Amino acid sequence: MTDVTAAPAASVDLAIGGMTCAACAARVERKLNKLDGVTATVNYATEHATVVLAGPVPVQQLIAQVEGAGYQAREVIRDDAESPPDRVRAWWRRLVVALLAGVPLADLSITLILVPSLRFPGWQWVLLALTVPVVTWCAWPFHQQALRAARHGTGSMDTLVSLGVIAASGWSIYTMFGRSADLHSVGVWGLILQPAGSMYLDVAAGVTIFVLAGRMFEARAKHTAGRALRALAQIGARDVVVLDEDSAERRIPVSGLRRGDRFVVRPGDTIATDGIVETGVCAIDASAMTGESRPAEVAAGDTVAAGTMALGGRLVVRAERVGADTQLAHLVRLVERAQSDKAAVQRLADRIAAVFVPVVLVLAVLTLAGWLLGGAPAERAVSCALAVLIIACPCALGLATPTALLVASGRGAQLGVFIKGHQALESAKAIDTVVLDKTGTLTTGTMSVTAFEVADGVTRTEALAAAAAVENASEHGVGRAIVELARAELGEVGEVEEFRALSGLGVSGRVGGRQVFVGSARLLLAEVGALPPALDAMRERWEAGGNTVVTVAIGGEVGAVIALADGVRPSAGGAVAELRALGLRTVMLTGDNEATARVVAAEAGIDEVIAEVLPAGKASVIARLRPEGRSVAMVGDGINDGPALAAADLGMALVSGTDVAVGACDLILMRTDLSVVPAAVRLARATLRTIRGNLCWAFGYNIAALPLAAAGLLNPLIAGAAMALSSLFVVSNSLRLRRFEQPNSLPQTEDRLRAIVSVVDN
Repeated sequence: MTDVTAAPAASVDLAIGGMTCAACAARVERKLNKLDGVTATVNYATEHATVVLAGPVPVQQLIAQVEGAGYQAREVIRDDAESPPDRVRAWWRRLVVALLAGVPLADLSITLILVPSLRFPGWQWVLLALTVPVVTWCAWPFHQQALRAARHGTGSMDTLVSLGVIAASGWSIYTMFGRSADLHSVGVWGLILQPAGSMYLDVAAGVTIFVLAGRMFEARAKHTAGRALRALAQIGARDVVVLDEDSAERRIPVSGLRRGDRFVVRPGDTIATDGIVETGVCAIDASAMTGESRPAEVAAGDTVAAGTMALGGRLVVRAERVGADTQLAHLVRLVERAQSDKAAVQRLADRIAAVFVPVVLVLAVLTLAGWLLGGAPAERAVSCALAVLIIACPCALGLATPTALLVASGRGAQLGVFIKGHQALESAKAIDTVVLDKTGTLTTGTMSVTAFEVADGVTRTEALAAAAAVENASEHGVGRAIVELARAELGEVGEVEEFRALSGLGVSGRVGGRQVFVGSARLLLAEVGALPPALDAMRERWEAGGNTVVTVAIGGEVGAVIALADGVRPSAGGAVAELRALGLRTVMLTGDNEATARVVAAEAGIDEVIAEVLPAGKASVIARLRPEGRSVAMVGDGINDGPALAAADLGMALVSGTDVAVGACDLILMRTDLSVVPAAVRLARATLRTIRGNLCWAFGYNIAALPLAAAGLLNPLIAGAAMALSSLFVVSNSLRLRRFEQPNSLPQTEDRLRAIVSVVDN
């Protein structure tokens, strides 16, 4: 536990113990938010609180605030190991004892009520002996939480359960020893509609059994729901072989790795941290982290990510980002934050749950008083009041959203879709238009020079050297292709001075004392003048063929025109077709020229093209579409896509893109296969349907059940079973999202993920 003051604008994760329903979560959240500079979100399903600190607040003060509300708290350390599901086993032990005593108790008590002639001397003591261990030791967690809540002047679901068990047991003991002569046969239908006579020992035991079973299955379901995230968090390496200055190898824990260290990756090794390959060639399997089943080959100069696996060859990698700074650690935190997110309707449910327990207690008292004032027998009034206490269940309200998000975010991570929060899901449900960037999104982003033509009086070597020197300072794919060609033909690239990036037009700089411009025809026209007719005709022909064309001006004169090609991703056509099948309009948005854009759009199956748009104009295009009544999703990957991603209703960024793009988006797509785009939309829609179904059930169950219980139409025993099953239904409904499949997903990816999950669970 960290006993220090957190830095301003820091974030702290707390594990919260003792919460048993949504009312508990709402209470803890309310107490934390009373502290100055604290914004807290408490998730009942994950039993975590995410606390954002706007000022210096000691972590111990946060913990004290939670404990002051009657719950336990501890700071979650990032490197904490996953503890075994001890809670499931603890519930199971109590459930076994409750079943061993409760089943014979129910059989015997019902038999003695139905057939009074079978009563024997001391039968009351036999029933009491079977009852005591169930309503004391087995039900102790409920009594303990109820007492803790009472000491703080609050109530929870356990308050209702504890009061119900105590009231049923107390009334039964009074009846057995004080009014045993009044016990009479009620018949089979009476057993269904009401408990046996006015003796409720079977109810006290039955409610304890049902609630224990519900808590056990709920704990197991929560553990299962978080399985995908745990698998993601644990795919990283545990140790690593580093190279000393004299290239001697030594194995150290991965926590000891530092930025700049050189480490060895052998076939079958998991790459320990994000880095750059210094030597070696190897195929890398990233399926465990991204769902991308096709291995990618890396060589010297390429980047590799933590959590991916080397399939063949030996690499020497220089560590660039370590520990919490790696891409894997960032993605795990992203999923955790998403799981703590709440929809507006869930916040309404939390507010209802916070007042639910006192309302139910008042309703139970009114039910008891109403039946007594109406002339009903005392046992009838007690039965109805017990049913009201037992049937009430705010748990389902608290589990409706977080369990669905827990499962969906984990399943999405397996498929390469990282959801930033509930807002992204709501936006994905509403979108009707998908705008796709061209370069690096619809196309591979890896360009190559396909043609090179120089002007009269200029040599190829001169033009290529000048263009490469300027482009070497640029990060654009066009620049990288020209630099690679220069290195292949000339062996080296010269130096540039006074480099400038001209947004959407090209680049400029001084090479060997001469001003050089490399960029679009518009740039050349503005800085030098029109292209010679022969070169201009060639430019038009190349663009009509789908090539990107850049012009080179040297010392105020036209130097050359260069054609470059960027292939359309093989998955683009299928992804666009699936987006259309989902009822979505598709638009391609690019800064490239109209002719080239049309060729790429036709190959991808897109009819609408918006071309020759400067980076600043992309956000304006999104803004223009929205007033037309469109709900727009933007898919991009580069720095110039950042404003458009932020402006869209839903931003989706390919993780191969820049950190700016990733930071501006709502969904992060980890795969180069564009089929992940419609998969993300379908997952978001499926998750929202699940959440709404959960909430409809949770609200509908309580709205229907409480009046029935108050009207005397529910046996308290049946009420207890229904209460436990309501929470189980919500969790089970959310777990269906684990079976969400992406079309054409490859078996080897799923097999790999199942293997990882198996290792984690074992």
